[in-house]
Amino acid sequence: MQPQKMQLQDIPLLAPARGFISAEFSTRTKNAQKKMAANGLNGILLMNEPDVRYFTGFHTLFWQSPTRPWFVFIPLKGKPIAVIPEIGAALMRQTWLDDIRTWSAPAPDDDGISLLTELLSPLATSAATLGVMKGHETFLRMPLGDWERLMAALPRLKIADATEVVQELRMVKSHAEIEKLEYICSVGSAAFAQVPAFVKEGMPLETVFREFRRTIIGQGADDSPYLVGAADQGGYADVISPPSQRPIQSGDILMMDTGSTWDGYFCDFDRNWAVGRASDDAKHAYDVLWRATQAGIDAARPGNTCRDLFEAMSAVIAEFDKSGGDIGRLGHGLGMQLTEQPSHAIFDQTKLKENMVLTIEPSLSYGDGHMMVHEENIVVTENGARLLTKRAPAELPVI
Repeated sequence: MQPQKMQLQDIPLLAPARGFISAEFSTRTKNAQKKMAANGLNGILLMNEPDVRYFTGFHTLFWQSPTRPWFVFIPLKGKPIAVIPEIGAALMRQTWLDDIRTWSAPAPDDDGISLLTELLSPLATSAATLGVMKGHETFLRMPLGDWERLMAALPRLKIADATEVVQELRMVKSHAEIEKLEYICSVGSAAFAQVPAFVKEGMPLETVFREFRRTIIGQGADDSPYLVGAADQGGYADVISPPSQRPIQSGDILMMDTGSTWDGYFCDFDRNWAVGRASDDAKHAYDVLWRATQAGIDAARPGNTCRDLFEAMSAVIAEFDKSGGDIGRLGHGLGMQLTEQPSHAIFDQTKLKENMVLTIEPSLSYGDGHMMVHEENIVVTENGARLLTKRAPAELPVI
């Protein structure tokens, strides 16, 4: 099958430069150190891929392996210090870091613990406070037994939560980060524009997914690690399933939601289509969601809260779906991870700031167990939201 000829407006933006200049990481580190000082932290120990990459630029798929732990320590002054397996030393030396301490890993009896103990001993001697990520959407990426051994070796070291310090920094993107996000969103938009050209009745859903992955990577994405969706008569019942071999049929509502990457940054949005024909319920649901999305976009202004966005979208959804659904939130932050803080939810009072990148993602229930989700990606500017994705059609498109 030949892809549909692209229209001028569907061509992705020119790709920005890969990576970041050293000044980007220096600024991030200094901003963290200011927050550390204000919060009484004498250092922060990072262990997770996006946090390590945010402060160092260390970018590798080797994190897919759970065999080795990786550590980066941010002192109150000066550059971060890496404590990593020797296999990563050559790549880490390409970053802006100078102090890189390594061990031959895996070493189950001492996987970097001696090196960490030596590094952190001055803090423990003075009963200083070390920040670690303890909050929502964080986890300890080292064996719990090793963490307990480290703490036993540093009995006077105080541990505090650094989640807010790091997440507040990562929620607000630099201009260089926004360029990467805008580019992968443009690539995703161009790939979605080609879906009607290759989706045919009788095609298995898994083939549709495979063709979309080929398309988006062909358009310029590095990878498409997250692709979920569904297709069924009149609507779909969930939004996280892998594809089945069920053939696409007339009367189906097809949805695909992609999290694709370029230079380590994600787009995250979906599109809906009717195959052959669309029911009145599906058309109505789509219209409500499109307007709910617009309400969220309009509410995404500096000073408003994530709760404000949730309530703006919910007010439109209530025209059609009184239950309000139970997905829990109607969008989230976006960046180096498919989903980041904050959440557009009733519980989240995070104030929006300029240069936050967010998804606007309302959903609703309709008909006999059907649901529909719509999603766009935006950046918050001083004058309100700016779309990074190409806005979906105002009416449910029919293939």
